[in-house]
Amino acid sequence: MSEPSPGIPQYMIMGYVDGIPFVRYDSERGRMQPLTPWMAAGAEPGYWDRGTQTAEWNRLLAANNLETVGARYNWSGGLHTVQTLSGCDLLSDGSVRGSRRDGIDGRDFISFELGSRSFVAADGAAQITKRRWEHDGIAVERLTHYLENTCPEALRRFVGCGREALERK
Repeated sequence: MSEPSPGIPQYMIMGYVDGIPFVRYDSERGRMQPLTPWMAAGAEPGYWDRGTQTAEWNRLLAANNLETVGARYNWSGGLHTVQTLSGCDLLSDGSVRGSRRDGIDGRDFISFELGSRSFVAADGAAQITKRRWEHDGIAVERLTHYLENTCPEALRRFVGCGREALERK
């Protein structure tokens, strides 16, 4: 968010499993925190410190991205937001489905589907991002690795921690 205010953090992460929020980070608290008893009890040693470091890195990256996009849209101040939704599903046949979607000020900006391994840009400003990310190859490689490996492994761990509570849902 370009203009945070008291009680409204500049940056926030919410983690969900089956629609249940289970972890949170916000830039006002500055710490990754559990939102469920099963996650508080089940996280391995060092998890909260690593999660906080990753969240802080992502906060800096998001602030930079907001600045970059602002220049493309010729913003001259005001309240603006970047929202990213990324995740994976473990399918019954053992395969994984994953995606990432980025929005600017509540509108679609760019998306990535694991199945196609390609970006879809919503407008001209997003086309610039799409060309850069596809040209360097690093963004496709990182997102593919995250959605095929990191996300499913983490999801399996989280489901293991909260199996009893999640199966009641």
